[in-house]
Amino acid sequence: MATTSIALDESPRIRTLLTLADDALILGHRLSEWTGHAPTLEEELALANIALDLIGQARALYQATGIDEDALAYLRDPHQFRNALAVELPNGDFAFTIVRLFLVSAASDAFWRGAVGADDPDIAAIAGKAEKETAYHVRHAADWLVRLGDGTAESHRRAQSALDALWPYTGELTASADRPAWLHAVGPVLQRATLTPPADGWMQSGGRQGRHTEHLGHLLAEMQVLPRTYPGATW
Repeated sequence: MATTSIALDESPRIRTLLTLADDALILGHRLSEWTGHAPTLEEELALANIALDLIGQARALYQATGIDEDALAYLRDPHQFRNALAVELPNGDFAFTIVRLFLVSAASDAFWRGAVGADDPDIAAIAGKAEKETAYHVRHAADWLVRLGDGTAESHRRAQSALDALWPYTGELTASADRPAWLHAVGPVLQRATLTPPADGWMQSGGRQGRHTEHLGHLLAEMQVLPRTYPGATW
């Protein structure tokens, strides 16, 4: 495989755009992995559509950087990605996927609603569409979370286990100042789902600085194999 990579100087604006785009791209890729494996056909279509929403958001954000979007997606090495660690973790079971989608979407929803009036015209324009999409992502994940958490003993166990595993990764999803608002948003849904959020303690970090788990490397190897094997190819 060719060792093609992209040189990147990150201004504060570029870093912000990449943070948002990388979260959306990597989570979209993870959700796309459920195609052919979701518990029902209806849910397979729903997860595929959410994945498409996220990848569409990622494209718009990459385009706003003024750098080739394909280069940003396919020619960066893992340490150049700025996504939160939570989105790169393997899907696990369906409960894990739903809990992650809910926790991440709740943070994204708050950001996009606030960004509609952003000074940056590119972010404001993207937010106009993204806030509607992300509001649906929150509702969909919340509905499933309540069904799982307040369902059978086994579905409750799996949902609580997923929440316990993911909670230490949620520190990267919001700025410290926005954490109370995020907790206020997710708390009522978790209560309806009869799930108990762990107490905030030590949080995993590093994704925003390019320090990732081994899972991102495996994901990118799969996602980037064609453009890295055939540099400059078009299709």
